[in-house]
Amino acid sequence: MSQVSRSSIEAAARRIEPHVRSTPVLGLGDAFGGGYELTLKLEHLQVTGSFKPRGAFSLLTASSIPEAGVVAASGGNFGLAVAHVCDRLNLPVTIFVPGSSPAEKIERIGDYGATVKVIDGYYDEALAEARRAIADTGALEAHAYDQPAVVAGQGTLGLELESQVPDLGTVLLAVGGGGLIGGVASWFRGQRRVVAIEPELCPGFHAARQAGHPVETEVGGTAVSSLGARQIGDLAWEASQWVDKSVLVTESAISDAQGWLWEHTRMVVEPAGATPLAALMSGAYQPEPDDHVVVVVSGANTNPSSVG
Repeated sequence: MSQVSRSSIEAAARRIEPHVRSTPVLGLGDAFGGGYELTLKLEHLQVTGSFKPRGAFSLLTASSIPEAGVVAASGGNFGLAVAHVCDRLNLPVTIFVPGSSPAEKIERIGDYGATVKVIDGYYDEALAEARRAIADTGALEAHAYDQPAVVAGQGTLGLELESQVPDLGTVLLAVGGGGLIGGVASWFRGQRRVVAIEPELCPGFHAARQAGHPVETEVGGTAVSSLGARQIGDLAWEASQWVDKSVLVTESAISDAQGWLWEHTRMVVEPAGATPLAALMSGAYQPEPDDHVVVVVSGANTNPSSVG
């Protein structure tokens, strides 16, 4: 039985509704001349700049919080989300962040009142330190992508999108640890095409599909702070049965997509936010004619001077 069901996603939607935004969509027509309709789901307008508060609110409104509070590891965006949620719910929280994360993300986590611990390395090193702290203190772990309540919360994006774009045929999602694609695929369950898009330098989901099980990969590149999990989560792998295709894109394609979003929509997004669009622009993913493709744009936590 799936650990993340449509009913659990509906329950998460009810819990988080007072706390998160229903983010808008932007129709762009046949923007690239491929004969398909393109719509952007503007999840970078979510509170804290990414989809992550959906899962964080889902977890922390469904959990009994110990006196030691909450501990999370994050490359940045989940840490921002958990810090925001704990600020709203008046909970003590410590966030372990890799030193490879951008300074603007690390600083903003602290601005929400969280205790921030910067760890040498990438996400996995921060996660190891966070779990040591959890074992020592008894704090509640908030995992960025591999707890059922978190993934159900991320799946509310699919529920919301279905009502906004009733004729959608395919949704393109960036994948790091797999919380978003795990939740969205668990919502659609094969009723819509779901496509995983990753940078070539952060290929965890793609590597798992090739191997037939989650495997560790090397990570790097411009999107590593958001998409730099070395291995996808078990819940993402469970939901991969409902993922139609896995596609990799180059660093230059991601940069081009960031530039296109600025030039054509005046939106500034971080590399992860532009990764799904990069698959369309580069031809790495080619939709069927007459399809209605939705690209989820998530991740606005970057220095605006880095785009354009």
